[in-house]
Amino acid sequence: MSTPNSQLSTPKGSTFHGADQPSRALIDKCVHCGFCLPTCPTYVLWGEEMDSPRGRIYLMKAGLDGRTEMTASFVQHFDRCLGCLACVTACPSGVQYAPLIEKSRVQIERNFQRSEQDRLFRRLLMALIPYPARLKVLMAPLLALAPIMGRNGGLSPGLARIFPARIGALLSVAPRVSLRGIFGRVPARTAPVGSERMKVALLEGCVQRIAFAKVNDATVRVLASEGCRVDAPRGQGCCGALPLHAGNIDQARELARHNIEVFEAARADRIVVNAAGCGSAMKDYGELFEGDPVWEERARTISGKVRDVSQILIELGEPRSVRHPIPSRVVYHDACHLAHGQGVRTEPRALLQAIPGIELLTPPESEICCGSAGIYNLVQPGPAAELGARKARHIAALSPDMIATGNPGCTLQIAAAASALGYDWPIVHPIELLDASIRGVDPSTK
Repeated sequence: MSTPNSQLSTPKGSTFHGADQPSRALIDKCVHCGFCLPTCPTYVLWGEEMDSPRGRIYLMKAGLDGRTEMTASFVQHFDRCLGCLACVTACPSGVQYAPLIEKSRVQIERNFQRSEQDRLFRRLLMALIPYPARLKVLMAPLLALAPIMGRNGGLSPGLARIFPARIGALLSVAPRVSLRGIFGRVPARTAPVGSERMKVALLEGCVQRIAFAKVNDATVRVLASEGCRVDAPRGQGCCGALPLHAGNIDQARELARHNIEVFEAARADRIVVNAAGCGSAMKDYGELFEGDPVWEERARTISGKVRDVSQILIELGEPRSVRHPIPSRVVYHDACHLAHGQGVRTEPRALLQAIPGIELLTPPESEICCGSAGIYNLVQPGPAAELGARKARHIAALSPDMIATGNPGCTLQIAAAASALGYDWPIVHPIELLDASIRGVDPSTK
């Protein structure tokens, strides 16, 4: 049984203090029943109490009570958490773990001195990934690597091992990048086919708009074909999800404020998101600005409009467009921040099951994270790889023709895990399958 390597150094400061501490009221809702244990990926891997939600909540309470110091060991238990929120689904007491782990990580990032290497790596990730213009510069060299990448991206395990662990991990989950992703975008405005049923504003995302431009294209086409006027506001930026999950809450708030202003100006009926992590973060904008006299109400108004693309299509009701058959065994992978973070499970399945010819399959341990979890597979590559392999083996047992999932990180993580085990499945977003069905084209060519 393996455990991840720690790159933490001498602690700075001790227990929680200042703004953005985990809520004692939320902590006290935990009755330590243990229902969360079998759903927690790290507890499943190692069987360690402090690497379970219950154990981490105990550590949070100890931090609030001043009964522990912010040591390397203390921090490591929080670093190992994927923040997948499977524990939220499993909890009979309704403990809201998301704000607890997010605020604990805020305290760690503000008060703990990481090793220079770890600190630099994390800062680089947060300085690049949430900014699409910078990310395009970073990803442009991947155009040259496309010939040696897998179908869904990523270097083979053999090539990735040439590089240092974290760089190799990054390249193993690197996406295939196209000229369309680097230089193109969806139209700023797309008219509906037929009479207008709804006006929506599309979040283009960061990694999504560059590495998965075809997902955005498919989203616009499907929504327009079902009677939506689709706007893609040009001023939008990152939703703030990655910084929030990494403990950089001030950066997350700055990014969120910008997008709140942009989407307020769009005056849409709904804000459509096709990346699970982004949708989860935007739906929680109200909590992000709780107590802020200027931003809380505005944030909650925007959050109230946010929907996953599958939710909008179900809300629209009877489809207008004909679905052509796609004879295929499709494994649907529940992205954690869609299933656990947003409670969206039935909608994507309903859309896929409505496509003639599709046999929809769910793998064992569907509640267990694939190991992507934002930047987790970059900062904790060891356990991420173990979880990815576990997920890929369960999928392989179903002999699928293709995989469908609603989050870019899951796509890249499952692709890397599959490649390491010798599998080469097409991995698509559900909206891409629906788009292919409407257009009557082969989904493997998108």
